[in-house]
Amino acid sequence: MQLSAVLTPAPEGGYVAFNPDTGTTTQGETLEEALSNLREATELYLKEFPQVITSRPLLTTFEVAEHA
Repeated sequence: MQLSAVLTPAPEGGYVAFNPDTGTTTQGETLEEALSNLREATELYLKEFPQVITSRPLLTTFEVAEHA
């Protein structure tokens, strides 16, 4: 099963990893560790709460006005 991952830098260092398909979130010191932790957390979640995921979220960007 292929799922989505959103990885963002954490303010305290490292990365936060989020799976929008299930809502699982975790973190790691490196991108690889964060993704590995997300994979493990999502697998555990899906064992407890099986789901049929038929579509993937659309990831895009948008702009907002900057305020001085």
